[in-house]
Amino acid sequence: MKKILMAGLLGLGMVATTLPVVTIEAQAKSSLAREGWITHKTKLTFKELNSRLNAAIKSNGMLRVTSASASAGAKGRGLTIPGNRIVGVYRNDFAVRMLEASLAAGIEAPIRFYVTEGTDRNARLTYKTPTTVFSPYFEEGGDALKSMAKELDEIFAKIADEAIR
Repeated sequence: MKKILMAGLLGLGMVATTLPVVTIEAQAKSSLAREGWITHKTKLTFKELNSRLNAAIKSNGMLRVTSASASAGAKGRGLTIPGNRIVGVYRNDFAVRMLEASLAAGIEAPIRFYVTEGTDRNARLTYKTPTTVFSPYFEEGGDALKSMAKELDEIFAKIADEAIR
């Protein structure tokens, strides 16, 4: 990547640098529309949506248990990419119920929200419904896992609705 360097006036040797901006080509070509995924386009900034998501998670009695940001990592490498953050949300009582129903389903927890910044600088909130996430384990986990997934569907919908408003 090129760094833009500017020589100081009158040969004073002062140098200013700016971070290179990286265009994510897939962003313009790819859609987050997938079966079982819900995407909310907002007029919020990336920072605003992240803040509202954190508040909505807490107010709905859930916990933010993981968070990772490709854009923050890129910034640490001297690159600027559109905002991108994964937020893992869960709660121990759901974890225990899930594991009682299906040990294999444990690999899916926590369930994630995906906050992305569009080319229009507006943020989007995307998540797979818990029913979609856990559906591969329904045969093993039976009605207990299906019931839990439906409960989580309602909670995740409330979190999303609260975060985007």
